[in-house]
Formats: sequence, C-alpha cells, structure tokens
Amino acid sequence: MKIKITFAFLFIAVLFTSVVVKAFYIQVINRNKLITYSNSQVIRTKKIYPKRGQILDRNMNPLAVNIKRYNIFTYGKKTQATLESLKKLSYKLDKLPYEKIIKNIKARKNKFTWISRHIDLNKEQYSFVKKLKGIEVETQFSRMYPNHELASQLVGFVGIDNEGLSGIENYFNKELKGKPQVTKYYRDAKGRPVKFESDLIPTPSSDIVLSIDKNYQAILENYLKEGVLKHEAIRGGAAIMDAHSGEILAIANYPTYDPNNYSSYKGRNRKLSFVTDPFEPGSVFKSLTIASGINRNIIKEDTNYFCERGKFKVQNHYIKESDSKSNHEWLTVKDILKYSSNIGTTKIAFDITYPKLKEDLDKFNIGKKTGIQLKGESRGILEQKPNIDPLRLSNISFGQGVATTGIQMLASYAPFVNGGYYIKPTFLKKNNPSNKVRVVSAKTAKKVKDMLVEAVEDGTGKNAKVKYFTIGGKTSTAQRIDDTGKYNGYISGFIGFPVGIGKDFITFVYIDNPKKGYYGNTVAAPIFKKIVSSILYKNKAFNKLAKTEPSKKTDIVRMKRSGIRRFKKGLMPNLIGLDKTTVFELLDKEDIQYNTKGFGVIVKQFPAPGQKLSKNTIVDIEFAAPDYE
Repeated sequence: MKIKITFAFLFIAVLFTSVVVKAFYIQVINRNKLITYSNSQVIRTKKIYPKRGQILDRNMNPLAVNIKRYNIFTYGKKTQATLESLKKLSYKLDKLPYEKIIKNIKARKNKFTWISRHIDLNKEQYSFVKKLKGIEVETQFSRMYPNHELASQLVGFVGIDNEGLSGIENYFNKELKGKPQVTKYYRDAKGRPVKFESDLIPTPSSDIVLSIDKNYQAILENYLKEGVLKHEAIRGGAAIMDAHSGEILAIANYPTYDPNNYSSYKGRNRKLSFVTDPFEPGSVFKSLTIASGINRNIIKEDTNYFCERGKFKVQNHYIKESDSKSNHEWLTVKDILKYSSNIGTTKIAFDITYPKLKEDLDKFNIGKKTGIQLKGESRGILEQKPNIDPLRLSNISFGQGVATTGIQMLASYAPFVNGGYYIKPTFLKKNNPSNKVRVVSAKTAKKVKDMLVEAVEDGTGKNAKVKYFTIGGKTSTAQRIDDTGKYNGYISGFIGFPVGIGKDFITFVYIDNPKKGYYGNTVAAPIFKKIVSSILYKNKAFNKLAKTEPSKKTDIVRMKRSGIRRFKKGLMPNLIGLDKTTVFELLDKEDIQYNTKGFGVIVKQFPAPGQKLSKNTIVDIEFAAPDYE
C-alpha cells in the first residue's frame, strides 16, 4: 500500500513540476520574446527585413525603389470558419480561385500555406482580408524599377524573397537588405498560432548611389539599340567612363530586359556582357602596343617601318592588312596607327619583344579583372608564358589571339586622356579622387592622344567626327569567335574621346556580328558619334567649349547690336539673332537656366520675349546658320 501511495505521489509531483516549468517558459517567452519551443512546434519562421535600400543614379534619381504589397496565408487547419473565409476571399479577389487554394492546402497536408504573395491590395480589400477568420495578411515591401529597361543589366533584380539575384542588387545585397527581425509562430495547446518576436534590433538598410548619369544612360541605350537593329547584329555594347575618376557614367548591352518582369526574358539579355564576356578587341589594341614602344623609347612618332605592300610572312603564315586594298610601303608610327596597319604594328611588337610588351600590358590590367562592383567579371585572356613565338606576338600586337572585356578596354584608354594614369573603374559615385597608378609618362600619353586625334581627322575613324569638337579615337574590325570556337563574322568597334572639354570622358562602342557592314568606321563610329554629340550638344558646360566657325563681318555687327540690348528683370528677353557667346554670357549673368540645340545664331526661343520668368524656368534655344543678304 505504501509503495502505491509513493508512486502516486511521484507521478503527481512530476506532473505538477512539468506544468510549472511549462508555465515558466511561457512567461519567459512572453516577457523576453525568447524562442524556447522546439522546432517541431514551430508553425512558421519569418524574417522581417527593414525596407530595402534604394539604388540611385549620381544625381539621386531613383533606379530601384520599394512599393507596398501584401502576403496572404493560412495555417491550414481546416475549420468551417476557415473554409467560409476562403470562399469570401476568392469571391472578393477574383485572381485567387477557391479550388486552387484548397488544392494547395491539401498538398501542404493542411500545414502553413501561402495563398498569394506580393499581391496588390487597396485599403478596402486589405481591411476585408484582415477580418477573415483563419486567414492572415502581412505587409511586405516589394521591389519596383521605375525606369524599366534603363540600366537594368547593371541595377539587376531581386527574387520573391528579397534576395538580390543579379547586378548591383546582388553585389550589394547585404547593404541593401540590412538585418531582419525574426518572428516565429508556434501552435498552442488548442492548436492556435501564437506569435513571438525576437528582441534583436534589426539593422537599417543602406542606399547605393551609383556613378551612372540617368541622362547619359538614356542617350547611350537609345543609340546602341538603334545601331544593333540598323546593322541586324546579334547584340552590342557601349559604355562611358570619366577618365579622371574612373566613374562609369553609362553602360549597357542590347538586347536588354525589364527587371519588373525579369522571368520573361532570356538569361543572356539580363547579363551585363560588357563586363562578363571577353572578345578579341582587334585594332583598338594597337594603341597599347604603340604606347609601350614609345614609353620605352624604342620608337618615336616619326619612326619609319616598311609595311611590305600589304603582305608580310611570319613563320608559315602571311600577315595582311585589315583592308585588303591597302598596300602600304613606308609608314611612320603615326601613320601606322592612323591607317591601322597590322604589318606596321607587328614590326613594332617585334622590336619591343613579348616579355617587355607583356610587362606593359599587365600595367594596363589586360588579362586581369578590373575589380569593378559586379559578380561574374571576366579577366579575359592573355598569354602568360614568359615568351612566345613570332606569329603569336604578331597577332597579339594588333588585338587578335588576346581577349578583353569592354570594361578592360575602356579603362585601358584612360591613361591617354588623363596624362598617363590607370584608374580603376567603378560603378559607385566618388566623393574623392581615385588612386592613380602611372602606366606611361605624361609625354607618352600626349603623343598617343595626338595620334588618336589624327586617326579620326585623317585616318580610319573619320565617321566619328563631331562638328565643332576635336575627337580622338580608334576603330577596330575584329574577327569574332562563335559558340563552336571557330571564327565566324566580325565585331565592329570604336573607342574615343572629345579633347579639351575639361571633364574628359571615354566612350567605347562595339557591335557583335553585324550583317549590314562590318568595318568599325562604318558600323561603330557613327553610333559613337551620335552618343557623344548628344552629350556635348545638350550639356551647357560642354556647349560653351565648342569650336566656332571663322567670324564674318555680319556676325560682328550682330554682336555689337546684341551688346546694347536691354530687358527688365524677371521678364524673358528677346534673344533672336544673338550669337552663342553673347547669349550664354547674358543668361548666365541673370542666372537663367537653358537648353540649346544647333549652332549659329538664335532662330527660335521659348518662352517668348516679355513673358515672366521664375526660378524654375528653363529656356529652350535653337541655333541655326545665319542668312546673309
């Protein structure tokens, strides 16, 4: 009898202890929000992230923002009330068929089930869903890209779980997301969900300010698309870089995609191939070979080379000029670059030798990643042997048998514009100057730049000329390697820059496998011209630096007359007939903003003379060549 009483007493004691302990744990949970239930009791774990950081262009224009959306879910415990709620929900939101919802709940074996995620609800719909028994609704910020295709390959996109999957969204995912607050749902003794939140303080997200200029980006994408379609090419790429800071001002490949609906596009369209895909650069590479020779004092601009009348045997192979009609004899180094001679560049490389050329190409970061902020960047291909045979050296010297990305070539030309320094390219807006590494002397840089100007003025790059500005640059017509590893078609390219504009920038355009034309001068150079001229003409600071035509007597008379014009403060002056210099001085003095179009004297203006001006007024001015009677 005593044994029975003892066992009964022990049983009651254990039961009482377990109840007390359970009550204690519940109190601890409710007071400190600590998670103490076992994972088997967890219905759902949710991480509530702070609002994802915005992605902005250099002028703080939004490229990726957040909009409020909602998630609807149920814990799957089938009750009559829940089934009635699901019917009401389906009726109210016709995008959610009742049969489909029930099927999903059954598939989840009556456990936690998403009914809909990232759904748009108005206030009335939200209030309705909130009142339904057995159904939960939560707010979640969703990503939206207000500019659709603009800069989409760089910006990237996020998946349904707020994870950056490509581009800047992926590279800076940690900064853009911040750290979440953890919420867990447990089932109580009656099977009801109980919500507990962690006391851990979430870390705020950060905005990312890019170096991209939204206006430059729109110009670049517009003309790149036009060029690809016009020449019936597979694709194309283009970018603009500040030669002093390394900031990428615009970059794109075409075809592209809309990140608001990314799953509807091919993976290749979503990739920024300008950074990730290497190709043989062709003749734009010749500038690097020549810069190496000049910087080592092996050659000068006026050093002569016999170019074999267009056919030069190296080992068992004949090197020919890219233009089969070229039969050059003696050419100076300056002319070798101007006329893009493969044979002349080969002979320069032979004088340099590969060990020395390779040493200099390393300084230009050829065969290395630039380290720009994008995952998947390619290092390209450059022969790493200490020495190579003459035929291989010949090919590399003029950009064949070597592979570079667009971003590598863009960065490699910066030293010719900024006085000899390699600048690491970046997608982030910089407040401080970038670290510079000297790769050639200032004297060498100027000599190469001057030769590149001649290549546009009188050489192979004539179609890149921009009226009223001096342009330097280099064409390329490179054989392309297809997916089978064989040469098939061409990649047409042009890389160049305006001279003497103060804020120097470099633009590189390439078109992959054009069907209508294939020379760099006829395919890529005109696209370069449209991009660069649009930027120069529309930018007020650059516009002032435009070279004017020689003055005529009539212009002097107009200027003298314009100088005595008077107008009242706050009213639009009459600008018709004024020349560019006078009107810029006039409007700048009065702190009036303006946009310009064309050259010559003013023939149209808006607002009209005499209209009131405000601080936000932007005057549109159209110039045209003057008529002389």
